[in-house]
This record gives sequence, structure tokens and C-alpha cells, in this order.
Amino acid sequence: MGTATDGTGTTVAVVGGGIAGLSAAWELSHMVPHARIVVLESAGRLGGKLHTGQIGGRAVDLGPDAFLARRPEAVALCGELGLDDDLVSPGSRAAYVWARGRLRRLPAGLALGVPTRLGPLARSGILSPLGVGRAGLDVLGWRSPRGATTLDPSDRPVADITRRRLGREVTARLVDPLIGGIHAGDTTQMSAAAVFPALLDAAGRGGSLMRALRPASPPATAGGAGAEAPVFFTVRGGLSRLVDSLAAALGTRGVELLVQSPVDRLELRTPDDRHSMQGDRDATPWVLHHARGTVEADAVVLATPAGPTAALVASVDPVVAEMLRAIDYADVTLVTLQMPERAVSRPLDGTGFLVPASTGCLITACTWLTSKWPDLRRPDDILVRASMGRFGDDPAKDMSDDEIVRHVLADLALMMGLRSEPTEVVVTRWPEAFPQYAPGHLERLSSLEHAVALFPALALAGAAYGGVGIPACIASGRQAAHTVLERPVGAGLTYR
Repeated sequence: MGTATDGTGTTVAVVGGGIAGLSAAWELSHMVPHARIVVLESAGRLGGKLHTGQIGGRAVDLGPDAFLARRPEAVALCGELGLDDDLVSPGSRAAYVWARGRLRRLPAGLALGVPTRLGPLARSGILSPLGVGRAGLDVLGWRSPRGATTLDPSDRPVADITRRRLGREVTARLVDPLIGGIHAGDTTQMSAAAVFPALLDAAGRGGSLMRALRPASPPATAGGAGAEAPVFFTVRGGLSRLVDSLAAALGTRGVELLVQSPVDRLELRTPDDRHSMQGDRDATPWVLHHARGTVEADAVVLATPAGPTAALVASVDPVVAEMLRAIDYADVTLVTLQMPERAVSRPLDGTGFLVPASTGCLITACTWLTSKWPDLRRPDDILVRASMGRFGDDPAKDMSDDEIVRHVLADLALMMGLRSEPTEVVVTRWPEAFPQYAPGHLERLSSLEHAVALFPALALAGAAYGGVGIPACIASGRQAAHTVLERPVGAGLTYR
């Protein structure tokens, strides 16, 4: 498989039918159009966490509801599937954070929660006067000496950088809710090199961190003078349309999509085994045992979360399995509510708000869906979605759905003046929703990639490795397709 071929006689198995696995299959179907490509998904549907449901008579995403516009992978895939005209951006850019007893608008000039301008930060009211003063010391080039010589310069926890340079209030009320919210994690345990390399680079320079993170020039715009380029996109009608369109396109290319087909065991035949089975012509190196039978494959892409992937490779290489088990995950619960517009005492003039962990509230964020996505609006009716769960703190784990809803309603009553019961509620639990990139993640990832490269035509894909967003997962899947096709299976290959 290390040479150019149309794939005739070749079988490639993709384990996992989320967006990473489907993207791997899509790339493979173009690179080796006559190969047999089999996608094995344990659940009863494709798409993983991309899942659209019905609430209040409209399609609402019950997992991710948008993807970054500035990364090209998701936009490009939508274009390949003919969904260009169905890409929509949020109806508002404003967002809030719960700070000092009220919702306060996020200031202009934030770089993933890190302020780059002192004036907007001071006017926002998010920090106390003392907190503003502490952040202002950064502009003068001052930094706390704490941790100056003990931290690894090649990677540091995000919070260690921002606390030292900007103070505890900036970290707790802005950085942790934004960066921590993206990853459902704790920035005191989060790799700056993996999640915000520009922060690590800026911290290594002399002078002000805020100034170092300012964009060199105004961002590019679309739509003429004065227009702002979209930050996020979604697909009109929900992200399940992306999954369905991709699955349909894969079907027309002959890709086999098998749901309810969990892979129980991954078997690797040694070169001697393969040679003895078919004489001079080697048999396939991989055998996948799944709920409906077996698949013999020349190449395998494992696009499942790190835990299930570890379970599959454990019998092949316990060391690789242990590397995978070291990747922790955060569980997340989403509560989507439909309610009358009169149920809230304030205008929903933005996309929603973030909630710092230091507040003691159970929810971590709230999205005002009908303000964020104008297509969801109906007269006298609103949709909101609350999130719960951070790494190491999953309050919903031991609660019933009714208890979860009760706590969410109490938090929303405090923060946005909710004053009546919802007319419809959907609780969606996402175990192992967000992999955690602890300090040293990139080094561990490099070691993992080198270990996996010792096996014939095997590649890993998904959020556990190079990014948690939809574009990053698409990129991961497509790269895995190239990796397995470039990795030879010849008898001269040395592997464990």
C-alpha cells in the first residue's frame, strides 16, 4: 500500500463512525476508489456527537452546534458535499460571563479569554478594581516571580502563564471560562502548547503578554467594507445534515457503513502467519472481530475515543494501550429548554454566557439558541441550552434527569431571571465528551505516533490527538487516510 494504486483488491477498515472516521473513509474513497472500505460503528447511528434532535417543532443540535469558520476543513467538506449555500453564521457576536453577581458583556480584544487591551477590560466590570490594576501591571512589563524558574519552557499549564502575567482574576473570570469551556477542562491542568501555542510563544518573549497577543493587523473581512468575517458556521437544519450528506456520498462511492457493529477484538497476524496462509502472496495483516462477523483488512484507521482504542490495541501492544489510557476525558451534560419568551426578565441580546468554576454554580455555560441561530426563532418562544460538567467535576453523574433540570432552572433563575417552567426539556448526556490535553501532551502524542508507526498500515484519528473541534477532527481523519496508505505492509517491515 506504499505505492500509487487504485486500491483494487485492497480492504481498509475504519473503526468509528463519528466525523473523524467518516472523513477518513471519504478521503480513502477518493485516494483508492476501487478499494473495499468498511466503516464499523458501535452505535445505532453515524455521526458520534454530531446529533440533531427535534425540540419545539424544529431541528436543534444536541451536541456541538457550530464549527470554526477560520479553519478550512469543515467548510471545505461542506463544499464537497454541496452544502455551501446552507452554511449559516450566528446572528450575534456578543457574549457574556457571570461575574461579580451579574451577567457582564465580554470585552473586545480577547484572545481565547486573554485580554489584549486594558481599556475594554476595565470598562467591562468583570474584574474588581484591584484585578484591573493587577492586569495593568502586564502593560508595564511586570510579572510575578512565582514559578519563573521552575516551569518547563517547552510547555506549561495555561493558568500558570496567565496568573503570573495577568493575575488570578483574569484567569478565573475570563481565561478559565473560555479556554476551559472549549475543552470542558481546568486550565491549571491544560497544556498551553497543545491548546493555545500562541500564548506559550508570547509568554516566552519579553515585555507585555497582552501586547504580544494583539493581532498584527485587523482581521480579514467578507462581504464588503465594514463587514466582519464569520467566526462560526453551522449547517442550516442541524449538523446531522452534514453527517447524512457525507454518509449518502460515501454510499454512492461503495463504502460499507455498518452501524450496531462494535469491534470486539483487533488481531494482528505476523508476517510468518500471513506468508504461511497464502504462500507467496501475503494475507492481510489485520483481522477485526465485530458483532456481525469479521473483516480482514490491509489497513486500519481507529477513529474511536482513546479508551475504546486502548481496549482494541491492548492485545497487540500493551505499551500503546497504556499511552492511550493516559488520556483523560471530561463528561458533559446538555440541557435544552423551550420556554415562552416572557419567561426571562432580560433581553437575550447575544449568543449566551459563560460561568466561571469559582462561582460554585453547577452550569458552566448557557447558549441562547434562538438568538444565536435566527433560523430557530419563533414568535413568543425561546430555546436555551445549559451545559454541565468539567474535568474532575461532573455533578450530573449521580443525578437523575429531573434533578439535573431542577438545578439548571435554579441557576438560570439566578443568572438570567428565569421565572416560569419550560414547556419542553431534553437532557443529553455525553460521557467521555472532551479529551484533556495535559501539559506534555504534544510530547506524549509524538511518542504514541512513533509507536503506532511500527505496525503495518495502522493510524489513529479523532479528538484525543490534535484538536477537539469539528474541523480538527475532519483533518485528523483525512490525515489518517494518508498515513495508512503511505505506510507499507510489505514483509520487510519490522513490527512487534
